Amino acid sequence: MAYVGIVLISHSPKVVEGTKEIIRQVNQDVAIELAGGTDDNEIGTSIDKILEAINHADKGSGVLLLYDIGSAKMNAEIAIEMADGNNIKMVEAPIVEGAYVASVEAGMGKSVEEIITTLEKNF
Repeated sequence: MAYVGIVLISHSPKVVEGTKEIIRQVNQDVAIELAGGTDDNEIGTSIDKILEAINHADKGSGVLLLYDIGSAKMNAEIAIEMADGNNIKMVEAPIVEGAYVASVEAGMGKSVEEIITTLEKNF
């Protein structure tokens, strides 16, 4: 079964690495890809990293993007426009809690739309 993939976008590589570590305690099946920091792993965001993460996370059932602050949202929007997939959505939820809930929902086989509805209802 192809699950909805998740991309974690943060200004800090450590934030997304830690978030993925938490998620992996309960879910090993869902693709969780990271786009943390700039291309030089400094504080900031990278459209190229986001695009690469989207491509790796997309297993055919769509991709959800969760982000932290500021330019992470702007760069995620640009990456969505540039990406090849057509079911790539950004979601407004806290990155740690939202990604955790999204991964549980994805692991249950829920669609992108169903997961977004759950996140919007709870956050």
